[in-house]
Amino acid sequence: MNLKKSHEVQAMSELISSIADYCGIKQVIDLGSGKGYLSSYLSLKYGLKVYGIDSSNTNTHGAQERNRKLKKHWKVYHTRSKLDVNELALKMAKEKKTQDHIENKAGIEGVCNNNPTNQETMSTSDFLPDFSSSVISNIRKQMENLHVYSHQEENLCLGNAFSLIDLLPINAVEPASSTQIPGRKMSEANKERRKLSGSSESNIYSPLTSFITADSELHDIIKDLEDCLMVGLHTCGDLAPNTLRIFTSNSEIKGVCSVGCCYHLLSEEFEDPHQECTGEKWGFPMSHYLKEERWCCGRNARMSACLALERVAVGQGLPTESLFYRAVLQDIIKDCYGITRCDRHVGKIYAKSSSFLDYVRMSLKKLGLDESKLPEKMIMDYYKKYKPRMNELEAFNMLKVVLAPCIETLILLDRLCYLKEQEDIAWCAVVKLFDPVKSPRCYAVIALRQQQ
Repeated sequence: MNLKKSHEVQAMSELISSIADYCGIKQVIDLGSGKGYLSSYLSLKYGLKVYGIDSSNTNTHGAQERNRKLKKHWKVYHTRSKLDVNELALKMAKEKKTQDHIENKAGIEGVCNNNPTNQETMSTSDFLPDFSSSVISNIRKQMENLHVYSHQEENLCLGNAFSLIDLLPINAVEPASSTQIPGRKMSEANKERRKLSGSSESNIYSPLTSFITADSELHDIIKDLEDCLMVGLHTCGDLAPNTLRIFTSNSEIKGVCSVGCCYHLLSEEFEDPHQECTGEKWGFPMSHYLKEERWCCGRNARMSACLALERVAVGQGLPTESLFYRAVLQDIIKDCYGITRCDRHVGKIYAKSSSFLDYVRMSLKKLGLDESKLPEKMIMDYYKKYKPRMNELEAFNMLKVVLAPCIETLILLDRLCYLKEQEDIAWCAVVKLFDPVKSPRCYAVIALRQQQ
């Protein structure tokens, strides 16, 4: 795993473990599991029984092989971890003994020289990290309070749980492990799971291949389906809204934690005004309110929602030249080939090209267009024509970046409203789970079903 994926998996798995503990659940369904990073981690570290479902056979087989290798080395890792913990405990005990000796000596000296100006106080915050405002800690507190709230009122407003935007400062989103949080109390079920997580019998991760839609029957895919959680880490396009629909339509699923991505791949019900009304379940909008308003974003707006404002704000910037190449290429194709829409994609050719000319040649070849139709001079004339306007393109893209959070928030609120419209949802919220600089698609939609 790279640093980004590691950050995401650690934070999300800690949260899922806490929700599973709260609900008394041992089974997790990971939709769009890909290479199985999250599924493996949940299974090996937290002792959860995980079904990872992906539409790609290649991903399924790769995840299965990777998990086999992980399990092989997991026991060795656990043994070393225990030795490290014991060594650390011994070291801390020695340091405490030394510290006590110093404090006793200082206390004697203090009696002899009891001057208030020489006295300094040290609180625990001076040497212990404060995890009280971490994401995981806050969510645990909310779940503890939920048991009380659920008996007081059926429909909980967002104010009882989280604020949508800037739930926490960026530096508070790092996950805190159970050993770092002082006084953490785990339920007996969670303690048992963690105790068993070192044994191969409990580390059950089953990768499955299936294309998931809103109408997918889980019982046909998972034969031993029981009370479970449904999760998805960066589920692409319509898979994120379909995850929520499957959750609301299956009583066995007691909770959901979905982090979506690729908003540009969402299907929109009202994008084509001439399209006849069908019974199809669209990616956007989901809520009754936006459906009644016939709300439409459009592909360009959804593409903008994928941009990373926080990364630009810290100086990581936009790939201006590659965007410029792509814009000029589009004009060339429109003028010279008469094509305004195409189902094929250029992809990441910019990184492989050595110049604008090389970029155009490679792109035309990939799109299946006759590149011999365009002489070198014609291609470079387009480049020279638009080169002075490159700053305009950069300004336009910066405007898109600034508007990106507005569009993303609209999509996320639509999903939250959909959940709030359901009768048997005890609690739901949108939570900033990741550091947006490390992982721009950082918001999780979380919901818990009412306990019977």
